Amino acid sequence: MSNVTALPRETRSIEAPAVEGISLADLYLSDMNPRQEADPEGISLLADSIAMIGLIQPIAGFRDKAGKVGVVAGGRRWRAIRLALERDPALAAERPDLALVPVRLAPDEATARAWAAVENTAREDLHPADEIRAFGRMREGGADVPTIARTFGTTEAHVYRRLALAALPAPVLDALKAGEITLGAAKAFTIAQDEALALTVLDQIRGHEVSEHRIKQMLQPEAINGGTDRRARFVGIDAYRAAGGRATADLFAEATLLHDADLLDRLFTEKLEAEADAKEAEWAWIKTLAEAWVPYKMAEKMARLYRVEGDLTEEQAERCDELAELAQAEVLDEDGQAELDALQAILDGDFTDEQRRFGGWFLCVGQDGQIRMDGPYVRPEDRAAAIEAEVLTGHAAHQIENAKDDAPKSPYSGALVADLQAMRSAAVQGAMLDKPELALDLLAYTLAQKWGGPLAVRTDESPITPATETGFAPDPRLLGREDEDEDAAPEADPFDAFRAKGKKHRNAVLALALARSLRYSDHDPIFAKIEAETKASLRQVWTPTAENFFGRVSAEYLDALHLDLTGCDPQCNGFKAFKSQKKGEKAAGMERLFTDAAYQSAWKIDAEKKARIDAWVPDCF
Repeated sequence: MSNVTALPRETRSIEAPAVEGISLADLYLSDMNPRQEADPEGISLLADSIAMIGLIQPIAGFRDKAGKVGVVAGGRRWRAIRLALERDPALAAERPDLALVPVRLAPDEATARAWAAVENTAREDLHPADEIRAFGRMREGGADVPTIARTFGTTEAHVYRRLALAALPAPVLDALKAGEITLGAAKAFTIAQDEALALTVLDQIRGHEVSEHRIKQMLQPEAINGGTDRRARFVGIDAYRAAGGRATADLFAEATLLHDADLLDRLFTEKLEAEADAKEAEWAWIKTLAEAWVPYKMAEKMARLYRVEGDLTEEQAERCDELAELAQAEVLDEDGQAELDALQAILDGDFTDEQRRFGGWFLCVGQDGQIRMDGPYVRPEDRAAAIEAEVLTGHAAHQIENAKDDAPKSPYSGALVADLQAMRSAAVQGAMLDKPELALDLLAYTLAQKWGGPLAVRTDESPITPATETGFAPDPRLLGREDEDEDAAPEADPFDAFRAKGKKHRNAVLALALARSLRYSDHDPIFAKIEAETKASLRQVWTPTAENFFGRVSAEYLDALHLDLTGCDPQCNGFKAFKSQKKGEKAAGMERLFTDAAYQSAWKIDAEKKARIDAWVPDCF
């Protein structure tokens, strides 16, 4: 049942009552008005708007027995008028609509109650697309941002955000108004530099749930996010620009997009090598790595060196204990902390000159753009000399001799690898559907090869049969034939009918058949080339879950992956709790790390880590 009081029959049949000018002193907020509270900031903004352009819509009220008028609809406007006149009493003389407020008076109490209910339940805010266009028209007419904000009764920050979208192509705003894309998707289009590409992407995403990150990839597939890319964070945006690098701003992500990947790679390598040169003056060797981490196998047969711990004098030990107690009580001042750190450094010790003569470090750049060093290690070829110099003694001198030569067992089973390969094929096949010319090039290339090429020309379909379909979402076009219509009547001449559909339809059918026949290969470079050219990714069709991946690898693998993706301290209580869980619980937790925003927040997954999780794939390829 509606709580809106029905209008009397005679009220419904007459014209709306005329608007009367009522003195502000005779107006008050009626108990009938459901909005008894109002946001002060919103009222302040509305007061600015009314002071500038006046009252556009009259207030609705009901005259009581004392002759006063209670405001039943338009309480925010009434409050804003009062505030505007408090700020500037001269407005009453300049604007008649503020001296005598336009009020539409209800003929009876039942009508007043109906007005109050309808006004406050049926009111609809301006659609974002309409607001964007309205702000844009005012801006084109010469209005500045403060003027637009006062006119519409909103904040300047809100106007700036809307104006950033005002230059979008009209079809994008039309799609936003029609509900075919979200406001977030529209924001992603602000990075587009090619309108034709933008409209092509718009056609591809209409009516689909596509992440802003994915849309940006489609609009600028080669662009590099200067705020999250570790190379860019290490080199620095200023250094990249100084070297002639091209960059544009992503307004809504508050990020800078870089467009010269080769230049960034060169600057990254040069700076990393410069860091290595500085370190190599102190050590026997420094090995730089392009990766963000040191692979386990790289140091597997090396011997680690450890600092030679120092000793404190009796006096120093007593002082260290005193300072430690103050620090634990959180009353240690800055000078005391520095003294404690110096004493702790003595206890921690340092590497000897002999250790530096044989030892070295791996040097890489982490996801945060900071230098990471792993070591020091003694290389296998220096091991004998290090033992002779007594740099390696005891267990360290023998542990490498006893190490097994066979490679460690892969964490991925054959069945899991086969599933991942099949889904990787599905990602490339789906991407090929939008590149029919590429599919035709592959067909021609295959036919030209004496011993065959990357396509099964008989259009035998490559199997996509993972053990579970959980988390697997291939392009739906791969699962059906677009040109099939079982209910359609047979054509008199089906070949002519097919040709009449045009080249676009023909190319789509060919692309589908050829894409389905593409074979996965880990040794033929053509598959990798097609994957790179189509910018296909396993993660476009697959989300790792407990069922399809995490439950099929070891608990130790999950521990290492969790540490790598979260970047948490291995000694923190959260990770210790994770590590102590059973494998099934760990697998469920890893699934939540990939899919659950609340779980990600608990692990302090920022935008950079989120992007890395969204792009992560197993290293078995």
